[in-house]
Amino acid sequence: MTNHCGNKWALRHLFTGWVHNLSPMHYHHISTVITAAKTCCNILINNNFIKSLAISTLLLTSATVAGTTAKNSQEQVFRYTNANGVVVFSDKKPKDRPYERLLFDCYACNPDSKINWQRTPLFTAKYQTEISKAAARYQLDPALIRAVIHAESAFNSGALSRSGAVGLMQLMPETAKEVGVANRYNARENINGGSRYLAQLLERFNGDIALACAAYNAGPTLVEQLGAIPNYPETKSYVERVQILLQRYRQL
Repeated sequence: MTNHCGNKWALRHLFTGWVHNLSPMHYHHISTVITAAKTCCNILINNNFIKSLAISTLLLTSATVAGTTAKNSQEQVFRYTNANGVVVFSDKKPKDRPYERLLFDCYACNPDSKINWQRTPLFTAKYQTEISKAAARYQLDPALIRAVIHAESAFNSGALSRSGAVGLMQLMPETAKEVGVANRYNARENINGGSRYLAQLLERFNGDIALACAAYNAGPTLVEQLGAIPNYPETKSYVERVQILLQRYRQL
């Protein structure tokens, strides 16, 4: 990934910034956000993807304005098709039709999470074979792979973020393609691809786990430009929690 604007967190902050510059009466002008995103990033992204991201960001903003922001460790948006064939994004689960639950962010990204990361139960049995093979193949600490999976998805192979990241290691479509993952919901493929990407980041940042994890979350270009962990509350929380989980998994 060569442009951090394509990263899920960079996009989130881009949209959040634009949305907060719009008054509530202008929230329905999604096209303004789409045009702004394309202009600012100078990249081509599928309109439906941008529209989905913008709408889910607007939902969060509207909830915040109304004083009803969810208190869960992961914000959620439900995507479904209504009786008229229109795709709907809502913070309320539909009662009478199929839906997809979109996580607002990764499991460990919410700065206001009430989870005690020093005591939260660890996932010690799941995907042992897949993690061991990926660790050997890419010369990674198995505890680091397990810590990243825990932080990204809490070992939920069906996890889908509102920005389009999928699976155990929350791979974006572009990243998955780069690391040879055809089915992001497949646990073996996801772990192998995510581990390969993590190994690439560790090499890029000279083995610095904190910077590699920051790049995994916020994009390597931004981290490389800054030479430090970006000052995003979500990214800072993510890196801190991965490091806590890493130490705990190493002690097993």
